[in-house]
Amino acid sequence: MKNESSDNKILSSPAIKHGMRRRDFFKILGGGIIVFFMPLPEINLSSATAEQRRGLPKDYNAFLKIGEDGTVTCYTGKIEMGQGIVTSLPQMMADELNVPLEKVKIIMGDTDLCPWDMGTWGSLSTRVFGPSMRAAAAEAKGVLLELGAEKLNVPVSQLEVRDGIVVDTKNSSNKVSYSELAKGQRIEKHLESKPTLEEYSKFTFVGKSYNRADARLKVTGEAKYAGDMKLPGMVFARILRPPSHGAKLTSADTSAAEKVPGTTIIRDGDLIAALNENRDKADEALTKIKAEYSFDELRVNDKTVKEWMLAADSDVRIERTEGDMEVGRKMSDKIFESVFSDPYLAHTPIEPHTALAGFESDKLTVWASTQSPFGLKDELVSELGMPAEKVRVITPFVGGGFGGKSANQQGVEAGKLAKLSGKPVMVAWTRDEEFFYDSFHPAGVIKVNSGIDKEGLIKFWDYNIYFSGTRGSETIYNVPNVKATSHSQKRGGPKVHPFATGAWRAPNANTNTFAREVQIDIMASAAGIDPLDFRLRNLKDEKMIACLKSVADKFGYVPGKSPSGRGIGIACGSDAGTWVAEIAEVKVDLKTGEVKVIRIACSQDMGLCVNPEGATIQMEGCLTMGLGYTFTEELSFEGGNIKDRGFDTYQIPRFSWLPKMETVILDRKDQAPQGGGEPAIVAVGAVVANAIFDATGARLYRMPMTRERVLEAITKVQHTKK
Repeated sequence: MKNESSDNKILSSPAIKHGMRRRDFFKILGGGIIVFFMPLPEINLSSATAEQRRGLPKDYNAFLKIGEDGTVTCYTGKIEMGQGIVTSLPQMMADELNVPLEKVKIIMGDTDLCPWDMGTWGSLSTRVFGPSMRAAAAEAKGVLLELGAEKLNVPVSQLEVRDGIVVDTKNSSNKVSYSELAKGQRIEKHLESKPTLEEYSKFTFVGKSYNRADARLKVTGEAKYAGDMKLPGMVFARILRPPSHGAKLTSADTSAAEKVPGTTIIRDGDLIAALNENRDKADEALTKIKAEYSFDELRVNDKTVKEWMLAADSDVRIERTEGDMEVGRKMSDKIFESVFSDPYLAHTPIEPHTALAGFESDKLTVWASTQSPFGLKDELVSELGMPAEKVRVITPFVGGGFGGKSANQQGVEAGKLAKLSGKPVMVAWTRDEEFFYDSFHPAGVIKVNSGIDKEGLIKFWDYNIYFSGTRGSETIYNVPNVKATSHSQKRGGPKVHPFATGAWRAPNANTNTFAREVQIDIMASAAGIDPLDFRLRNLKDEKMIACLKSVADKFGYVPGKSPSGRGIGIACGSDAGTWVAEIAEVKVDLKTGEVKVIRIACSQDMGLCVNPEGATIQMEGCLTMGLGYTFTEELSFEGGNIKDRGFDTYQIPRFSWLPKMETVILDRKDQAPQGGGEPAIVAVGAVVANAIFDATGARLYRMPMTRERVLEAITKVQHTKK
């Protein structure tokens, strides 16, 4: 969620002027009926000044076009990176316009064809952009009905649309198709009101399962990514990289590199690159550059980061407070203090950051794997000093982002090198570079102090977050005395994180859900109450209650006090407007500490589910990815030196780890759609940690829960019993 200052920054940004101009739309795309619409919920206009509102360009819109052949096309700056909106958004358009699904197309992520967009993240595409797009489709249908009324000489109230054909309800032979109505038309409509949307009970496509529209292309290898693009005369660039984020280049000798056949060395300040038509030769030239650096490192590593953060000077902000902590303490029969922590995590997308940049005459085009094509365009305009109309960014399919492709360093590097060399330049990061320049999920520490009375009701909740973000930190339970405090980087103070951090699939909600749900489990066990019953008796949120009950039913849950020896854990949370609950069963080897997740059930309330098949795939993907941060993923580093540079040391989930997965999507067709690409991942660490405790009595407070840490926790329990 953006604050007021960030909203104002977006409104005043030149980026909103860099989309396609309306006057150029018909020139490029031909005739038809165009509806311009502004997805207002993405920017909080209520925080804008009157001057800013007046200055907001009319060209800041999304476009929906009804073509002369009856094809419906939506042009949006959103991108497809595996989340499935290439399928679900057309489903929504088809229903709103009452046209066959195969008549709907979507053009995405092209800054010359599409309107400005803030970027694709936060599970916003379906829940924020989707309703705006539906409204534009409803407006377009209204225009077509008006044209149909004129053509058929009947009132609009006497017409209805069937599969893209406007039909006279009193004379079915009196009809006209969308394509006939659009022919020869050059109509602009500006969506300023909220037209009546199609009733959910009348949906034909929304709510039904469809295979991914891009599935065949991706399975056959026909799908094109940035690295698949080619231009005549293209060269590959290998760029000299520092050995650490604390390193500064002091000297570089490129004489040996310049002798590699076909190699051109480009130097622009600290940017030094070897260019060659042969990628292997570019690699060879890079190894021959002799560079020296000075170092200014933070004295922290992966072993000391927890203590480093707790000792750091920070900005302290009360996020929310209710009731009185001292009153809550006095009301409590038992009080619990816990400290949880998790490490830095890499995004590890299957496709590393890649960009191809080339000039045609004086216009630069960059094909880039980015979640923010307009953000990259802005950066290129600024870095290269070029007019906005002379820069175009095209985002083909993106091979995974998870928040890590919001920054655009590779795109700027490609654009700069293309300008300096006069040749098309491909910058494709190696896996080593991908790890080094990743903006990592931030390490963090959570301190929780809470209490319950004799009936097992939570009486106070004192929650402290250190340097890892507040998303997902809501208490969610019915607690009369609550305080949440955030400790963050002090402006102008010494750095805490030794390298860049950023969004990592449901950013920070994983950390906060882990801390909250393990603390809840600690209290349930101490109260001698079944962990599901404990949650239900402390909840008033009907959505969360429904998720917990439905997942218990799907799992076949049998109540029992924990630890029961069964290895069953429960956790719940929310993200992107979606409520989620999970139950997992694990098997723990007491001699080795190895944990095997046998099965996991997941239920979510995501409002209207546009494509259940796509949503299920996202849920399963979240559960799978979540096993990585649960068991193995942890960045090794020393100061600014990233030690993990590949999958030989940084282990992500394997297919052999996967448990039986069962999913439930609650039927909420009468409610607004919510995010589905992130919620299920938030509770994975907590549900497994609670299942390990149920199996062994060993409590884990730190992620990931490696074999060594699990075994250490088990050993402590065994020693305590002795």
